Amino acid sequence: MSSSKAPNRPISPSIQEQDKNLDSLLRPQYLSEFTGQEKLKTNLGILIEAAKGRGESLDHIMFYGPPGLGKTTLAHVVSNEMNVNIRITAGPAIERSGDLAAILTNLRAGDILFIDEVHRLGRAVEEILYPAMEDFALDIVVGKGPGAKSVRLKLPRFTVIGATTRLALLTAPLRARFGALYRMDFYKLEAIHTIVLRGAEILQVPIDIAGASEIAKRARGTPRVALRLLRRVRDYAQVRGDGIITLEAAQEALLLLEIDALGLDDLDRRVLKAIIEKFNGGPVGLDTIGASISEESDTIMDVVEPYLLQLGFLERTPRGRVATPHAYKHLGIPLDETLKNQEQPRLL
Repeated sequence: MSSSKAPNRPISPSIQEQDKNLDSLLRPQYLSEFTGQEKLKTNLGILIEAAKGRGESLDHIMFYGPPGLGKTTLAHVVSNEMNVNIRITAGPAIERSGDLAAILTNLRAGDILFIDEVHRLGRAVEEILYPAMEDFALDIVVGKGPGAKSVRLKLPRFTVIGATTRLALLTAPLRARFGALYRMDFYKLEAIHTIVLRGAEILQVPIDIAGASEIAKRARGTPRVALRLLRRVRDYAQVRGDGIITLEAAQEALLLLEIDALGLDDLDRRVLKAIIEKFNGGPVGLDTIGASISEESDTIMDVVEPYLLQLGFLERTPRGRVATPHAYKHLGIPLDETLKNQEQPRLL
């Protein structure tokens, strides 16, 4: 099975190569520029102001939720608000405890260490991170065998900001060391609309309200997807139109990309159709779904499923995934009378 298609989907929330070039340009720099996640922004703002008022470094912070919602962006925002440096790394990139020790010893007082995909840290690396986060100390073993000695190095007070899409995979000791945990949810349509208009202004792309609204509707509540679709529609308007993103231009461009009115693409529809047509609507396990459409089950769980659950097209049950009547209706598949009358499975 291959998941090679998933990262290259226009509506994939995962970061793509073309996103990196414009990330710094489109990324908000301060909380006042950040759109959406209002409750999180309020709580984070209080945390920042309190720390600045006391002249202290921030508590360790964890952002969790589906990809593409702005966890990395918020880490940069926190760095700017606190006026401190930020060091960026990722769980898979820290392979040995020595790698983390090298990073920690180069931090200065107040600095932020941002660890993306923090749930993928190795156990040996976590053991080094525990005392660093709790006691701001680094325990190093010098020598080998009976003559080995443990040396403790003091570290300046710093802040770890972790980001994860899989909070449940975090070990309990690591999770307990984060003083503030913030969940990021899919954005409301109004917030995505504002993000599209701001992106168009920065990119200097002429756009009307209807065109921005059409892009926002199909962006799956995810800013990264919205800005990527904005660029794709911009290209279409430039080549096939007069350079202005109108409702018609947006609809035609997104039709070519096979993204429907709710933001579903070919992979989403294949997952739903597999459940409905091959497994009678479910329940069916993720591995079985993945095998039936030649995709990795992790891709379905991390990339496809969250939005389908948000729309109410899927339900999780103890026996597997079940397609709801809403999914049948959206795909134009007749719903059997027996399925209409059966009791809907209980959500986990």
